[in-house]
Amino acid sequence: MSGETTGGQLRGMASNAGYGEAAEALARQYESVSFAEVHREVLHLFPARPGSVLDVGAGSGRDAAALAARGHRVVAAEPTARLRALGRRLHAEQEIEWIDDALPGLPRLTARAARFDLVLLTAVWMHLDEEQRAAGMATLAGLLGRGGRVVLSLRHGPVPAGRRMFPVSAEETVALARAHGLDVIHEARREDPHGRAGVSWTYLGFRLRA
Repeated sequence: MSGETTGGQLRGMASNAGYGEAAEALARQYESVSFAEVHREVLHLFPARPGSVLDVGAGSGRDAAALAARGHRVVAAEPTARLRALGRRLHAEQEIEWIDDALPGLPRLTARAARFDLVLLTAVWMHLDEEQRAAGMATLAGLLGRGGRVVLSLRHGPVPAGRRMFPVSAEETVALARAHGLDVIHEARREDPHGRAGVSWTYLGFRLRA
């Protein structure tokens, strides 16, 4: 139907399509809700002691800044240049390493052979198609240190115009994680923190299998 984006068209779009053009408005939206409120379902999964954290798709840096304030060494991977610039400015008081990198491969980080205690993906996973999600989960597992955790959120609901998003279920994500040596340690469903009609979220926590 005219006006609808087909699966083929979606796959031809960049995973961060629409984010550069709307960076300022998106940053205001992200920063309008606190880290504690967005992550209330999974706060107990974050390291209690200072450790190494990777924030994938860091956006405006809200989460990276909150984690850095807790004493963690934080790398913020964000492929949208305007969001990286805004994040650096908005959270200049926090020591955050910003890099231009993205799933499914995160090539700059994997080239470093970096390892993290926590990898956080907030509103990222639905931007990847099925093939990219499979490759991306392998990448995430390879970036974890011993006992490291992945915490991610899955968006459910209508797709905003001009964005590249795919339906993704908790069941598929859990199966992918298990196939790559990650055990499920948490699953929760909640309403949209921004109050958008028809939008809800699933929060998942995984731990690298010993």
